[in-house]
Amino acid sequence: MKRASTGRRKSVDKALTLLIPWAPMADAEAIRDRANDRKLRTLPPAIAVWLATITHIRHEHTDYDSMLEDGYDRDAARHFIVDDINTVLTRWRATRLLIPEEEDGLEARQD
Repeated sequence: MKRASTGRRKSVDKALTLLIPWAPMADAEAIRDRANDRKLRTLPPAIAVWLATITHIRHEHTDYDSMLEDGYDRDAARHFIVDDINTVLTRWRATRLLIPEEEDGLEARQD
């Protein structure tokens, strides 16, 4: 498996610090790893970090997966967790929040 370059890792670290400065270390590490994953490595660091952050929060800090198991389709489940995602982003002092209209276009790249 090819690792991200040192320059890429530094850029991701900077983007992560700028986006979510108060994220707990365990969450920041998981987001950093996802942003450096081969699927996101071709994207600019700020975009990769944003997508990795939203994906991480969705799966680790919301009822998204439970909703899917309960029969909600992906779009409906995502619609119902936007406020939960924004609550976590606010707690982490994020510099941006998830806008519901924005979610479909950006999120489709991640899953």
